[in-house]
Amino acid sequence: MTPDTDRSSADEELSRRIVDLIARGEARSRSELAAALGLAPSTVSLRVQSLLDAGLLDERGEGTSRGGRRPRLLGIDENSGIVLTVDLGGGHARVGAHSLSGKLRETRSIPVVLADGPESTLDAVCRVFDELGRDTTIRAIGISLPGPVDIATGTVTQPSRMPGWPGFRVVDHVRQRYGVTVAVDNDANLAALGEHRAQFGATGHSITVKAGTAIGSGIIVDGHIHRGATGAAGDITHTRIDGSGDIPCSCGNTGCLETVASGASLVRQMRERGRTDVATTVDVLALARDAEPEATTIVRTAGTHLGQALSGVVNFFNPHAVFLTGSMSASEPFIAAVRSRVYEACHPLATQQLRIEAAQTRADAILYGAARWALDNLELPTA
Repeated sequence: MTPDTDRSSADEELSRRIVDLIARGEARSRSELAAALGLAPSTVSLRVQSLLDAGLLDERGEGTSRGGRRPRLLGIDENSGIVLTVDLGGGHARVGAHSLSGKLRETRSIPVVLADGPESTLDAVCRVFDELGRDTTIRAIGISLPGPVDIATGTVTQPSRMPGWPGFRVVDHVRQRYGVTVAVDNDANLAALGEHRAQFGATGHSITVKAGTAIGSGIIVDGHIHRGATGAAGDITHTRIDGSGDIPCSCGNTGCLETVASGASLVRQMRERGRTDVATTVDVLALARDAEPEATTIVRTAGTHLGQALSGVVNFFNPHAVFLTGSMSASEPFIAAVRSRVYEACHPLATQQLRIEAAQTRADAILYGAARWALDNLELPTA
């Protein structure tokens, strides 16, 4: 990188920090921003002015004086456009419209069939985008995909149950239609980003596990997604679990976490016990909620298995929090079992301040993460 490139990158990161602090209500004036960022007021003022000129921020009156001039209060210009997002699943897509602060204004769900291919699926999503963006300016788009994503090319890599998607340039396809920033990542990473930013802003470390029909997870380091050397960081799905009984996994190995702790595995285990009325994860969780003995035991055991897989990660990574999302995060016995196993297996220093809890963003975690990822990639003014 050249010095100019380094400076431009630093300026964009500073702009994002300013927008994030104002959006979260942690700073409302230039002086508060300077104090929060540990920077000279003149440096912050220059960056704020560029954001005002770009229409991302606005001034909204004066604050209380603390001995000098009254500070001019700052806010996100909620009328200068929207961010559109989509969480693509196997059979449906959830589409969101967000303000430039990342706040979710509206959601819609539509049926999709990923096996129909990327163009057909994305065209269906874009028709909803067109409706949501009809009377405003679309500033950026965030897309969540249910498979590994190559961030550099905006493509899906080695996806399961997604014929026709490998190598397809999702970013280019959507950007060609709208001419705005388009950011793509996988669902687990975006769920992690959405929950983390809601809880910690652009600092801190966390792990978010999406536990539903399948299991996925994402890692956040210093407020940013950590992907690792090949984009596989945080994938605990195929961790070998002791006592799993060598059950075959879709990856080709046996005894993986997904075979004993996912929603699909719970359904399989209940049906093996003769409960042919159980068809979905929700069915199992409902039985556990009603204290049905077999369902309760299976759910708790699944939580213990997940806690076993997480304990090594927590010891090694030492995060501030582990957040659980997906349908199974609604089960208190499941969360209690995860928490118990992690605290039992980890070094006391690693769990001294550790929070293990259900995600506050719940079903919207991925949409919030997609919006934050789109805003993180938005080309912001640097001068």
